[in-house]
Amino acid sequence: MILAILETAKNALSEASLETVTAARDLAQKTNDSVAALLIGKGVRALAASLRGVSAVLIADDERFESYVPEAFAKIAAAAITQKSPKIVLAPGTETGNDLMARVGARLNLGLATNCTEFFVENGALKRVTRSNWGGSLLEEVEILSSPIVLTLAPHAIAAQSANGAAPSVETLSVALSEKEFRVRVRELIPSEKKGISLTDAKVVIGGGRGMGSAEAFQMLEELAALIGNAAVGATRVATNNNWRPHSDQIGQTGAQIAPDLYIACGISGAIQHMVGCKNSKKILAINKDAEAPIFQRADYGVIGDLHQIVPALIAELKRLKGA
Repeated sequence: MILAILETAKNALSEASLETVTAARDLAQKTNDSVAALLIGKGVRALAASLRGVSAVLIADDERFESYVPEAFAKIAAAAITQKSPKIVLAPGTETGNDLMARVGARLNLGLATNCTEFFVENGALKRVTRSNWGGSLLEEVEILSSPIVLTLAPHAIAAQSANGAAPSVETLSVALSEKEFRVRVRELIPSEKKGISLTDAKVVIGGGRGMGSAEAFQMLEELAALIGNAAVGATRVATNNNWRPHSDQIGQTGAQIAPDLYIACGISGAIQHMVGCKNSKKILAINKDAEAPIFQRADYGVIGDLHQIVPALIAELKRLKGA
């Protein structure tokens, strides 16, 4: 059995959790296993029926779990692993997921591979994984020798997909908790000061690279994003190192990992460090005056030309279509 330990956000399963369930189902098909899920939180019982393609859902539903309670959640997750004896435990590779599974690994004396991007199954058994390390600057292959195998999934490494099937069985997981387990808890989440749509949530991302030439040139990308709607502007490492954009806008191995419906890459050569960050984009449109730029090998659509002429032309056409 594969146990997926999931997270919730705003009374719903988080996107990272939906990706984790998808990865667990894919693994289960290759290892001929079933999938169970663990939900910890306030009001999570109502979410169990939505987990199709999962045979069972373990529930730890408590008023005190409105926010993340590290020691309590770790004790519950460790109890679920001990009771159900899964072969593989998989959780989202978010800040919370990595923190939780590190605590679980310490409790149960198990190895942990965080931020996994690929899984290698041989003869029906998971043999090794590829994980992102050192802020994404290193991809390493890891073999976990402890049992069960405990992993977290890098955000956007696998696209979330729905599944059909009957609603899962639901089982309440009862774990005795003392006040000691509640001495640390998340009291408040302070949102980023940056306004607008985040790179990881945007349906369209417009990225600027060395070819932009200046911080001022990014204004036309902001204008294009505003006209498209539900769009965000990002940048390559070169652009952020030149202070054309803040480092929070960086896309790549050492920046954000994005998965928009469309990624518009403007003046970006397509170095592997950047492409790792946008590889999960459904479609890539590249604009570059260098016809030999490596990004054209990865792009679905390509425009060879000067972005300083092409982007303003796109803006003018969108304004015309919108009657602006």
